[in-house]
Amino acid sequence: MDGLPVAEESHGDAEALLVLDGRLELEVDGMPVSVGAGELFMVPAGAAHTVRPRSRGTLVIVEWSVPVNDGFERSGGGH
Repeated sequence: MDGLPVAEESHGDAEALLVLDGRLELEVDGMPVSVGAGELFMVPAGAAHTVRPRSRGTLVIVEWSVPVNDGFERSGGGH
């Protein structure tokens, strides 16, 4: 993160944002969010989000999809 804003975006998958050092300033669905070093923030799938100015430091971004049908049958009990 270099202090510059990033344009608003959204994804079809959830996104985990882990701040290794510094501070991440976000806007998520119109609400301000501040994430410090050592903190993790989850952006829900489809949420509009942008990086606000003054975000500085090192950020790890993990994006993944959750399959709708993973091949396992879900039931209320048993095996």
